[in-house]
Amino acid sequence: MSDKSKKSEKKKYPLVEVREANLLEDTFDYSLPPRIDFDGPIVEYIDGEAVQFDPQSLKTRDIRITDTTFRDGQQARPPYTIDQMVKIYDLMSKLGGPNGVVRQTEFFLYTKNDRETLDRCRALGHRFPECTGWIRAVKGDFRLVKEAGLKETGMLTSSSDYHIFQKLKMDRKLAMDKYCEVVDAALEASVRPRCHLEDVTRADIDGFVLPFVERVMEMGEQVADELKPKFRLCDTMGFGISFPGASLPRSIPKLIHKFIELGVSSDCLEWHGHNDFHKVHVNGASAWLYGCDACNTTLFGFGERTGNPPLESAIFEYIALKGDLCGIDTRTITELADYMRSIGLPIPDNYPFVGKHFNTTRAGIHAGGLRQDERIYNIFDTESLLGRPPRVAITDKSGADGVAVWVNDFFGLSGEERLNKIKVHRLARWVLDQYEIEGRLTAISDEEMEAKTRELMPEYFDKYIGE
Repeated sequence: MSDKSKKSEKKKYPLVEVREANLLEDTFDYSLPPRIDFDGPIVEYIDGEAVQFDPQSLKTRDIRITDTTFRDGQQARPPYTIDQMVKIYDLMSKLGGPNGVVRQTEFFLYTKNDRETLDRCRALGHRFPECTGWIRAVKGDFRLVKEAGLKETGMLTSSSDYHIFQKLKMDRKLAMDKYCEVVDAALEASVRPRCHLEDVTRADIDGFVLPFVERVMEMGEQVADELKPKFRLCDTMGFGISFPGASLPRSIPKLIHKFIELGVSSDCLEWHGHNDFHKVHVNGASAWLYGCDACNTTLFGFGERTGNPPLESAIFEYIALKGDLCGIDTRTITELADYMRSIGLPIPDNYPFVGKHFNTTRAGIHAGGLRQDERIYNIFDTESLLGRPPRVAITDKSGADGVAVWVNDFFGLSGEERLNKIKVHRLARWVLDQYEIEGRLTAISDEEMEAKTRELMPEYFDKYIGE
């Protein structure tokens, strides 16, 4: 045997033949979103030193979701009515469950309607999400927080020179002094301040952000733990980057490490992102990964300009990281989507988890897979977790497999009762004729399919549907 032949026999990855399929069910447990597991620590080089992040800590850390649907979420649409906000808040509490996975939400306080909404939400008596406020960092606004009797409020402490010099027309010292006046007023009134570091991914981190954070932490040294100042890292323009090796101020790992190295604990850090560069969800998840306990979200991502991390996506990311539902009622996501549509919020048909067709396939080869085992082309048990079984849309690409899936779903057949594609061949032929002979360009509606099923498969229609 030649040396070349011997070498080819010593493959690095020889084929491993098995008697049963390895479906990797430890990761892809169909009853849950796919688990997110890690092989070891993540290393990031910061200031010339190798810093290790332990992703396994996500299993035990109290990571959580916070919400800004009633604040940032209202800046991208006509204002919600009071009744609408109370309904959404009620459903949000149901979604997050008794463990408070959706821990807090924030409200404007400026108008009579704002204050009435806050009062009516609190009157529901839900422990979670906790109602908090949002104000500008001016002492006049803080009066509204005291009048509302809130235990925590966010305050806008813009951090980049774009905002300090160009918008506020101040210098850094004046801005810091004014911000700290309001922080001091909050601490004096036993209200927990949450400093919203607007535009932090475009700020001078060492020259302004960290000196301000250090001063605020010193102000909070003598207060109880429940009053310790928090910091919301606001990626206002979506400039944040999760890639290892990215530089400040855009690096999410480096930014969070700087805060923690300064002495800010993970439970006092919150990430608030925007989707200008299509990174909003992964950036929020990365903030969790690198040591920021709270990810700030809005329902279905609606927020200023391109929007914020979608709350429902954060929910499924949370479950995937924890490997457990943790008391979350995932079906409430569908309930929320239905309600939001009813009040005029547009949700694209292909929007993940809640779009009309998010788990609908149009390809015949995909439908064939669904017919044999829905796990082949469905992300998880969408019927159990969202009340949304996988479906097929009937087009010229559906084939007999797609028609068979539609018919079986329509009749509610399962297991051995399900009809194979031979038994739907007349209906499948009619579908194909609509496109090949009639020149149709649109999908065939469920109503059309139902009528044609009654006509071409009367024996099954009578057996399973009746008159």
